[in-house]
Amino acid sequence: MLLIPLGVGEAFTATYYTSCLAVGSGDDWMLIDCPHPVRKMLRDGSTAAGIPLDLDRIGLVAVSHLHADHCCGLEDFGYFSTCMLGRRGRLAAHPEVSSRLWSGLLSAGMEWVWEHPGSGPIRKEFSDYFELIDLDPNRPVQCGPFAIECRKTIHGVPTTAFRIEAGGRVLGFSADTAFDPGLIEWLEPAHLIVHEATTTVHTGTHTPYEKLLQLPPSVRDRMRLIHYPDPDRFDVSTSQIEPLRQGRCYRV
Repeated sequence: MLLIPLGVGEAFTATYYTSCLAVGSGDDWMLIDCPHPVRKMLRDGSTAAGIPLDLDRIGLVAVSHLHADHCCGLEDFGYFSTCMLGRRGRLAAHPEVSSRLWSGLLSAGMEWVWEHPGSGPIRKEFSDYFELIDLDPNRPVQCGPFAIECRKTIHGVPTTAFRIEAGGRVLGFSADTAFDPGLIEWLEPAHLIVHEATTTVHTGTHTPYEKLLQLPPSVRDRMRLIHYPDPDRFDVSTSQIEPLRQGRCYRV
């Protein structure tokens, strides 16, 4: 399994793209979350990693939650999939996450379409753009070569962490969350754990970097940081837990 970080920054970043990961197994690729501008993020990150990708190579997007810094590129994904690729985009999400995906986020920009000058508007539905796969917290859900497990996190809106297995390797992803020992325990079996980190200046429902430093070395050594602040608040060169770097290819 390969991992290419397309974005590593928190919501207010002025330095990085916001958090997004490309995960590959063989010729199959998926995204974890989908911010805007997703095609430019894909081009920049994958080209730097030496594995050029565009949305035609992305078979699935796993959506952790509906904060804009994680999902505001889904409109791009849906329109590009249907208009340019002639297919629906595939999404995977826990039902509590997806329940407001159309009514609370996407319908404002995608519900009404004028297909020809002078014609009236045509009303579209979620299913015109997307195929939805419901994730189940009680079992893995198979999506192509990827078996996806999810677990709720502690955040301001419904949010799920992921464990993704492909080719005998497991990637863990914390999503956005307050520090949660139970979640750490759930992620621990993964070969590589991607965990969010912030500073104590503004934690909110996020995980302070200092809390992660208190974890056993056996966990920290397999952990990589994401969703971290800009350099004026977090110096990646001095981090004792390795931060993910945009455009670098990691083997899980």
